[in-house]
Amino acid sequence: MEILWIIIAYALGLAAASLRLPPLVGYLLGGFLLFALGIEENEALAGIAHLGVLLLLFTVGLKLRIRSFLQVQVIGAGLLHLLLVAVLIGLGGVALGSDPIPAALFALMIAFSSTILAVKVLEERQELGAIHSRIAIGILILQDLVAVLILTLTGMRQPSGWALVLLLLIQPARLLLVRLLEATRQRELIILFGLGAALGGGALFEFLGLSSELGALTAGVLLAGQPQAEELSKRLWGMRETFLVGFFLEIGLAGLPSSRDLLLVLALMLLLPLKTLLYFVISAWFKLRARTAFLAAAALASYSEFGLIAGRGAAAAGLIPESTLTAMALTIAVSFTLCAPLNRAVHKLYGRLEPLLTRFERTGRHPDDHPGSVGQSRVVIAGMGRTGTSTYDWLGNQDCRPIGIDSDPDVVQRLLETGRRVVYGDSADLELWERMRLDRVAAVILTVPDLEARTRAAQALRARGYTGVISALSFNEGDEAALHKAGVTVVYNPLTEAGREMARKSIQP
Repeated sequence: MEILWIIIAYALGLAAASLRLPPLVGYLLGGFLLFALGIEENEALAGIAHLGVLLLLFTVGLKLRIRSFLQVQVIGAGLLHLLLVAVLIGLGGVALGSDPIPAALFALMIAFSSTILAVKVLEERQELGAIHSRIAIGILILQDLVAVLILTLTGMRQPSGWALVLLLLIQPARLLLVRLLEATRQRELIILFGLGAALGGGALFEFLGLSSELGALTAGVLLAGQPQAEELSKRLWGMRETFLVGFFLEIGLAGLPSSRDLLLVLALMLLLPLKTLLYFVISAWFKLRARTAFLAAAALASYSEFGLIAGRGAAAAGLIPESTLTAMALTIAVSFTLCAPLNRAVHKLYGRLEPLLTRFERTGRHPDDHPGSVGQSRVVIAGMGRTGTSTYDWLGNQDCRPIGIDSDPDVVQRLLETGRRVVYGDSADLELWERMRLDRVAAVILTVPDLEARTRAAQALRARGYTGVISALSFNEGDEAALHKAGVTVVYNPLTEAGREMARKSIQP
C-alpha cells in the first residue's frame, strides 16, 4: 500500500513540477486519486502527516525572531489584512446560511497566505534578504502564530497542573538545547537532533495536556537566533517536505469535492485578486513604496497550507465540518497554480503597472527609500556579498572611492560597522537608477546573484543615458549574450577565470 502512495505522489508531484507548479499541488490531487481508487486513511499515513506538521512548526520556530515582525508595516498591515479578509469571508458564509462560529473560523484560516510558496518563489529569485521579502515573511510568521493559537485552542485537553512547571523550565531547556546543538557537528547528527527536539517538544506538551504543535514550535523558538539554527533548518527542509507529502495525501483522502465544494472554491478564487489588492493597498497605506508593497503582495497572494493544518485541528474538534477541508485543499491547490507564474513574472508586471501603482504611494519619507546620491564615489558596486565586498576592498586600496549597494539591511548595517561606505538599494528596482546621480561615476559593477536583477539594472542605466562602464558577473556562458544585449560592457565569469588563473599559477616557474 505504501508503495502506491509514493508512486502516485511522485508521479503527480513530477507532473506539477514540469508545469512549473509547486509539487504539493500534485500531492493534493494524489490524495483525491487515492480516494477515488478506494484507498482509505490509516495510522501509518496519519503518523507521517503529523510528523510533517511538527517539523514544519519546528522550522518556523527556528526563524521566529522578534525583530522579524516588530515593525508597524508587519504587525499593522498583517493584522489589518487578516481582519478585513476574515470579516469579508465570514459575513459571506453567514449570509449563505452557515453558523457564525464555523464561518468565522473558516474565514480566519482561509485568510492566511502560504509560507511554503512565498519562501520558494523569493528564494528562487534570491530576494530573501530584500525589504519586501522581510515584510512578507514577517506577516507570514504573524499568521503562523495565529494558526498555532487556533491549533492550541481546538486541540487542547484539560492541561495538567504540571504544565505550569514549563515556565520554570524554559531557560534551562534553552541552555541545554543550545549546548547540544553547538556540540553537534556531523550532518546526520544535526538531522537527528532536529527530529528529537521537534518530537520531544511535541510529546512533552501533549503529555501535559497542551498542543503537540505548540510544543514543536516552542522547541524551535528556543533555538532561534543561534548561529547553527539556519543550518539546522536547511538540513530539515527536505525531510519536512517529504513528511508533509503525507499530510496533503491525507487531506485528499478525506473525499472528493462535491458540487457545493466546487462553488465555494470558485467563490474563493474570485476573491483572490481582492485579497492580493488589499495587501498592496494596506502596505502602501503604511508608507511602503509601491514596488515594495506590490512585490510583498504578490508573494502573499495565495491561500495557505497552514490554514489547512489549522482547519484539520478545528475539524477534529467538531468546530467546522469535515467536508470543508476538501474545499480548502482544492482552493489552496488552485491558488498555487495561479500564483506561481504570477510571482515568476512579478518584476515585469510591476514595470507595466508602475504608473498606476505609484499613485497609491503616500507622500513623505518611506522606510524603503533609495539613496539619491552616491557623493564623491567613482565606482558603484551593486551586491555586497563575498565578491562585491572583495571588489570594494580592492578598489578602496586603489583610491577609487567605491560605494556599495545592497538590498539586505542586515548586510548594509554589518558592513557599515566595518567602516565601509554602503547604502540600502535594490538593484532590480528601476527607480534606484533613475533617481541616483551618476555624473561622477566611472563604473557600475553588478555582483548581485540574480541574472534578471543584473540585466534590469544594466537596461535601466543605459535607458537613463549612463555612458560609463558597466561590469557584471556571469555564472553561465549562455547569460553573457543577454548581459551584453542589456548594455553590460564587461562580463566576468568567476568560474572560468578561476580555472585560467589556477592553470597560470600552476605552470609558472
